[in-house]
Amino acid sequence: MAELSFKLESSTNHSAARAGTITTDHGVIQTPIFMPVGTVGSVKAVTQQQLKIDVQAQIILGNTYHLYLRPGTEVLEAAGGLHQFNGWDRPILTDSGGYQVFSLAANRKIKEEGVVFQSHIDGSKHLFSPESVMDIQRSIGADIIMAFDECPPYPSDYGYAKKSMELTHRWLTRCFDRLADTPDKYGYTQNLFPIVQGGTYPDLRKASCEFVASKNAVGNAIGGLSVGEPEEMMYEYTALCASNLPINKPRYLMGVGTPWNLLECIDLGIDMFDCVMPTRNGRNGMLFTTQGVINIRNKKWAKDFSPIDPGLPAEHSQYYSKAYMRHLFVAGEILGLQLASIQNLSFYLWLMKEARSNIISGNFVSWKKETLEIIKRRL
Repeated sequence: MAELSFKLESSTNHSAARAGTITTDHGVIQTPIFMPVGTVGSVKAVTQQQLKIDVQAQIILGNTYHLYLRPGTEVLEAAGGLHQFNGWDRPILTDSGGYQVFSLAANRKIKEEGVVFQSHIDGSKHLFSPESVMDIQRSIGADIIMAFDECPPYPSDYGYAKKSMELTHRWLTRCFDRLADTPDKYGYTQNLFPIVQGGTYPDLRKASCEFVASKNAVGNAIGGLSVGEPEEMMYEYTALCASNLPINKPRYLMGVGTPWNLLECIDLGIDMFDCVMPTRNGRNGMLFTTQGVINIRNKKWAKDFSPIDPGLPAEHSQYYSKAYMRHLFVAGEILGLQLASIQNLSFYLWLMKEARSNIISGNFVSWKKETLEIIKRRL
């Protein structure tokens, strides 16, 4: 058992982009990294074997809110934690459920103790507090667990954003206290990442970064962005937060985003990303490829027998044509959803690998410029 460690391997001129290595008890993660989202313990439509072999995922996410409601901590503890339950033997990160409580739950009530909410499944009432959320994440057994925070909506007025941030900070102290009072489960270390909040106010964001940094956690996250604000504003606050968080700790930007969002934010100094976009958009027929964005339902692909993405290397590539993929979608065949999800996740992980390689070689800035022009094209 060892605490999570981060080794900064390379940075680049004219950019805050960096390459590093995160080491956990379940393995090594090379950054920058994208983490496929497995909300209820599974990445939708993709098997764990496909995640390892085709996608080459190094770490996946689970969600505290969803796993707490179903299958529940009793089942997860009986299984020996989420790794044993779902058969994934590499690192797992769990989101604390704060965002889901505020976006999915009905009739929620925020108070100092925590949040009382109704389940979106059956309407039953529950309380999430910093203490209970730490206990639940202990039971789930993730390698990286997130602090319980309030994610304010966009836009929020200054008074609300400040009050919300201060509550998040008080909750963070309680999260650290709870972890200090409880042992790791399942024989490996569970590492807490605090979350920076503060809405779209520079002074609040800076204050939150300072408070979070003072906790000296093994890694830090930036929350409350990609919640409806303009893209340029997201970049502005990502840059502000990254520049005010410790250089020797991994920085995780939560819930972001498109492939071009990822490249821009790597440029700003972010190391870790997650988003449902590659799988969700894939299930709706939008494919991200090394040549650009494809709507696979379009009739133009009906007789295109070229590979879905000839630019992906052999270890990622799929041996199916665009015509066949379109046929699967038009026919309503489940295999289409699976292949599209694998394509998009493979592309995201390939993009991270390429970014890392170009940071190490010192070519990131010019490579990013060329790559953005290609991958944003609509084919």
